[in-house]
Amino acid sequence: MLENYAINRPHMTVILAMSADGKIADVTRSPARFSSPTDRAHLEKQVALADGVLFGAGTLRAYGTTLGVSNPQLLKLRQQRGVPTQPVQIVCSRLAQLDPKWRFFRQQVPRWLLTTRAGAEGWRHSSASADGGFDQILVAGTSGGGIDWEQACQQLTGLGIRRLAVLGGGELVASLLAANLIDEFWLTVCPLILGGSTAPTPVEGEGFLGELAKPLELVEIENIGQEIFLHYRRQAYFLGCRK
Repeated sequence: MLENYAINRPHMTVILAMSADGKIADVTRSPARFSSPTDRAHLEKQVALADGVLFGAGTLRAYGTTLGVSNPQLLKLRQQRGVPTQPVQIVCSRLAQLDPKWRFFRQQVPRWLLTTRAGAEGWRHSSASADGGFDQILVAGTSGGGIDWEQACQQLTGLGIRRLAVLGGGELVASLLAANLIDEFWLTVCPLILGGSTAPTPVEGEGFLGELAKPLELVEIENIGQEIFLHYRRQAYFLGCRK
């Protein structure tokens, strides 16, 4: 069953910019705007390759918006591939305590909510849902109140999501890594030091012991201006079912 689960799920690529000391935001968790126009163009390119974009409520709360595809060439490529102009923007939130005043809810992009039963009921009964807010609500919760990633992946695959761009935050990435669902990383190293023991990193959560660390293979590295673009592939996942 685990092997089938490994196959019937979206391909997931994490795309994040971080400081030279591995922080994706400062200690106040304010929006990270330290990357260059080159990195933003790189991010849009990766988003344009995806069927869906997955991010947590904290990431949405920090920015209030999401990145759609606006580059005419990328829009044309999506049209040639016969896919919708914009990938689906998927917010992952256990409780769905989201502010309908965020600009995200006025952007011209398809919006889905991935949540638990409690989150779905809370959202549907709130005044926020009066204007719609989400085109689709996916419920995939565990008995402990978390996201059931097996259920979530089955639903996403059934809805035509083959490639997912994961834009953070660190808690979401950690949960996906723990479930052995991440296939690739695109990490941009930016030329600054943020510091701070509580500043968020690309992978939060409880962490992994050394012997259980997630091995990566460096696929490519590129230096553009003052930034370094690192492309990694997971070497082995699904507990050895796939090498």
